[in-house]
Amino acid sequence: MSMAAVEANLSDDERAGLELIRESGGIHQSDFWKELDVSSRKGSRIVESLFEKDMIQREDTVYEGHNTYYLTPAPRDLDFSLLMAGDQLSPFVGDEEIDPSSDTFSQWVMNLAYEE
Repeated sequence: MSMAAVEANLSDDERAGLELIRESGGIHQSDFWKELDVSSRKGSRIVESLFEKDMIQREDTVYEGHNTYYLTPAPRDLDFSLLMAGDQLSPFVGDEEIDPSSDTFSQWVMNLAYEE
């Protein structure tokens, strides 16, 4: 199942938790449930569910003298195939300005046509 499909099936609480973790870039579990305004027990269940679905990562840590987890967003699977034409990467990827009438771009478009 794709990440998008998994994300579409999240409960409202899971979606809010995932959004909080993504927006913060990382948060301690002891702050997570307070920010979501849920009980620590409910917060733990949300974290466990997101972790099992590979939506977040968690790392053991000590925070304010207590053992807790540091929660971070899981790296998203990126699909680079949309940038490829055969074995050529799109010339629009990078810092260079590409002229759409250039040979490089024309060759890339031709490779797209040959794939079909």
